[in-house]
Amino acid sequence: MSAQPGVLPFVRLKLRLIGNGLRGRPARIALFVVGVVISGFFAIAGYAIFAIPGVADNERAAGILLPLGGAGVVVGWLFLPLVFFGVDESLDPARFALLPLTRRTLITGLFAAAMAGLPAVATLAATAGMVDSAARLGGPVAGVAQLVGVIVGLLLCVAVARAVTSAFATALRSRRSRDLAAIALAMVAAAVGPLQLLALSGAERADWDKVAAVAHVVGWTPLGAPYTMGLEITDGRWWAALLKLLIALAAVGGLLWWWSTTLENAMVGTAAEGRRATATDRKPVDLLLFLRLPRNRFGALVAREVRYWWREIRRRASLITFTMVGLFLPISVTISNGSPDSMVIFVGALAALSLANQFGFDGSAYATNITAGVPGRIEIGSRTVAHAIYTLPLLVTVSVVVGLLAGHPGRIPSTFGLLIAAYGVGLGLVLPLSVRAAYALPSSSNPFAMSSGGGASKGLLAFAVLLGAIVVSLPLQIVALVLGSVWLWIGLPVGLAYGAAAFLIGSGIAADMVDRRAPELLAAVTPNR
Repeated sequence: MSAQPGVLPFVRLKLRLIGNGLRGRPARIALFVVGVVISGFFAIAGYAIFAIPGVADNERAAGILLPLGGAGVVVGWLFLPLVFFGVDESLDPARFALLPLTRRTLITGLFAAAMAGLPAVATLAATAGMVDSAARLGGPVAGVAQLVGVIVGLLLCVAVARAVTSAFATALRSRRSRDLAAIALAMVAAAVGPLQLLALSGAERADWDKVAAVAHVVGWTPLGAPYTMGLEITDGRWWAALLKLLIALAAVGGLLWWWSTTLENAMVGTAAEGRRATATDRKPVDLLLFLRLPRNRFGALVAREVRYWWREIRRRASLITFTMVGLFLPISVTISNGSPDSMVIFVGALAALSLANQFGFDGSAYATNITAGVPGRIEIGSRTVAHAIYTLPLLVTVSVVVGLLAGHPGRIPSTFGLLIAAYGVGLGLVLPLSVRAAYALPSSSNPFAMSSGGGASKGLLAFAVLLGAIVVSLPLQIVALVLGSVWLWIGLPVGLAYGAAAFLIGSGIAADMVDRRAPELLAAVTPNR
């Protein structure tokens, strides 16, 4: 067998692909700079938080913060790629299928390339605060042990992100298991928000002895073991530090093996699908006869988008995740006797984020619309209507459930008004973004794959739009608090008018941008070959 390359060629190849993706593209450069700035902020904030126990010379606080904080970092790497940021697949595994590379070479090379990114660098810098704390509490030897633990923890984070997303993508290939896998994962991911709310409410009346006991247990799991090695050296338990290192390394090895099994499937090709659609199944407008859509260009585009949202892997995963988050968050706040209005606004704004890169789903196929001369107004309008067909029933359901659980059925119309207002504002901000900051998605079966190394910066930009939509929608919540019972009567029409105005403004801007920038938009969403 020919000599196998090391990991450096994979890292250099990824960095070169990232550089080529940024060359001559100011929008991508701006997104990358934004990602660098925000990643730097999180790195500094994380370092400061994890260094607090050492500065305060509080070993008990370190015994709570380091294992729980480290476990939170690993869980974040597990769920954020699935729900929000995606995973970087600048190096698509399928492109290495014809090369004489062993499984071990490919896994180690792709794993090393995955470490060369903003999320990994920011995570390493943030968790370096644990090294500071361990060194202050236990001396240089404890600091060195904690440094080893932090590095192994980073390996664990990257391994869990790649293994889980790759495995879930493989499951999504089979139509038989696709729905079950997507719903199960979306439910688990959506439960993170309610669990955080539960943790915050419990922290107000926490028994810190019990919290310390939980942290001690977490410290012996793969989630927290690498982040408590320095503390074990501080207490003189060298054997415990070595055992935790073995636990973490075993977890990394198991995850890499799991990744390698699904990686081979990605290189071979997609699994066999179910029966092919017949000619009668391929009439797109017939899918929506119950809506009596006009049999013209607009109706055909709406029907096409509706079918795509249901059948395309990335779009369907986004819809399922939003459905679970949109139901769980307001319900959990209402059950805990909190005010659901702020969470309702968050859900309404979050509903629009699925359109943040709506043209990226099409890729080079968007050229068909340009050739057909589809006006920007029809392009934007049809895509928004198709998305609303799935979103509006959920918003109605959230309004009804929140009103019934709160014991105030009369609040249902006003709650729906807040949801529509936030949804309209979110669309008004997201639609221009989807044109101006569009980016190509890789030709991968992984629904969470991101190309060009820009997953973090693009996800953070969408997160900034989400915050902007919440801020613009807050005046309505203030008005609702001031008017009290009067808002119950005027909330629905006011919310509809507010959301419609924001949508019309944003969609008009986006439509003009589509008409002016159609070639640039096509170039932006076409994957690099």
